[in-house]
Amino acid sequence: MSGRSKAIPFAERLDPAFHARLARASGSLSTASAALAFADWWLHLAASPGKLTDLANLAQQQAARLIAYAAACAVTGTEGAAPCVPAARDHRFDAAQWRRWPFNLMQQSFLLAEQWWAAATSGVWAVEPHHAQKVAFGARQILDTMSPTNFLATNPVVLERTRDEAGMNLWRGLWFAFDDLRRVLADAPLAGSEQYVLGRNLAATPGRVVLRNRLIELIQYTPRTKRVHPEPVLIVPAWIMKYYILDLAPGSSLVEYLVERGHTVFCISWKNPQADDRDLGMEDYAQLGPMAALEAVGRIVPKRKVHAVGYCLGGTLLAATAAAMARDADARLATMTLFAAQTDFREPGELSLFIDESQVGLLEAQMKERGYLTSRQMAGAFQMLRSYDLLWSRMVGEYLLGERRALNELMAWNADATRMPARMHSEYLRSLFLHNDLAEGRYRVAGGTVSLEDIRVPMFIVSTLADHVAPWRSVYKIQHLSPAPMTFVLTTGGHNAGIVSPPGHSPARRFQVLERAAGAPVPSADEWRAAAPAHEGSWWPTWQSWLAKRSGALVEPPRIGAALGAAPGQYVLQK
Repeated sequence: MSGRSKAIPFAERLDPAFHARLARASGSLSTASAALAFADWWLHLAASPGKLTDLANLAQQQAARLIAYAAACAVTGTEGAAPCVPAARDHRFDAAQWRRWPFNLMQQSFLLAEQWWAAATSGVWAVEPHHAQKVAFGARQILDTMSPTNFLATNPVVLERTRDEAGMNLWRGLWFAFDDLRRVLADAPLAGSEQYVLGRNLAATPGRVVLRNRLIELIQYTPRTKRVHPEPVLIVPAWIMKYYILDLAPGSSLVEYLVERGHTVFCISWKNPQADDRDLGMEDYAQLGPMAALEAVGRIVPKRKVHAVGYCLGGTLLAATAAAMARDADARLATMTLFAAQTDFREPGELSLFIDESQVGLLEAQMKERGYLTSRQMAGAFQMLRSYDLLWSRMVGEYLLGERRALNELMAWNADATRMPARMHSEYLRSLFLHNDLAEGRYRVAGGTVSLEDIRVPMFIVSTLADHVAPWRSVYKIQHLSPAPMTFVLTTGGHNAGIVSPPGHSPARRFQVLERAAGAPVPSADEWRAAAPAHEGSWWPTWQSWLAKRSGALVEPPRIGAALGAAPGQYVLQK
């Protein structure tokens, strides 16, 4: 068709827009993916007479145990031996009021229902594993919604509070609910967040912006000691979060901790992308992020190797960048540290429930329209992973008990969410989560494929025991991907609180650590955990000592680079 542009097929024009509207209607969750999973489970369950018989027997046994329990309580007037005990991590029924009639029967009925549905959604013959996990997760979400703890009439703690306060707790809760709704509609920050101001009591470690490009600002922190370790530290945080998770309030700042111990620290602050950044991809993040930062650090601290540190997605990108540097004989790295960062995505945990072809296609349609993934879309998925901790317990406490939670610095940071550009997020989901390209040697950086096996610099890997984003066994897989000398740490806490773990702040903190020599055999994750010595307290001192041992003799602090403004800079302030 000379002189005329090729017509775009009708489907390519209509379907993405239609799917984007479907995504808005469904909260960005793929109903097709959920329906396929349910159909797979239901059809195979219906064709499994043995499983159906087992479930019927289990229901009969549970009913008999519940009736016997109710009878024992009625006869003796005491609780008796409960047929079901909550899991150790389940604190919904800790209050003594739940052991009184009739609330003890409600509690036991609910726990037995959870037990039955766990059996019903597992072990069904020939169900695709991803579908089985999705159905089990969905059943837990529905049950969490129906928990007797969530309702006024069935929660004895709330009923008691309502009686004692003549209902004033409910009036306060109603006001809190209206205030939260108003803030959501106005896209306003959480209640209490006004007490936290960037540069004053968050992201407050003194420093200067020494580089700014389309995607990052690079902050160099002011030295606090007369002499410093000669090798600088470069931190690459995730762009799914704002960088100051590592520079929280004074006393809780990892950046401050390092600077006070004689390290020259640089940290990337990522831009919060807008619609016109839609075409930024993973390669842009590598080139404009860690590679550009390394060049700037090299100009400010010349002829010194760098201790590179990556957190979460920033750690994944750093690992890929380090592999590209090793491929190209670029020897600028002294060590590499990864915090809660996955490099092998075969078993990424429950987050994978939101990542399949149908779900990614739905997100891509929505991102094509907007140019980015919104912070609310990401927050919804993370809330579902920990629905009791992040949603229901807060709603019961605030809306029924009338107790507004005091906002701490970690909660204020968590509410300061970011967006992700369409192209980058699509590439990230497809190349890493769906295809596992980095672990399998297909991931490309700077025009060529990279292999983590090429990395030879010493590594310090931190994982957290209760991580729902980067499960520790998934993080552990890097031990099988690189022969480099490696120190692996497993600490208590979750994806954020386990990393932000300053010494002395939490007496319950403890960690395990074990070093592996270069090329040494790699034990399984369970074997590692059984063998690794346990220590009380924070892992920060262990890591700082590890860095110091791999640094040279103390020197005069380097100059501050050409300043473009004071920390925390401009990009972190973008909403």
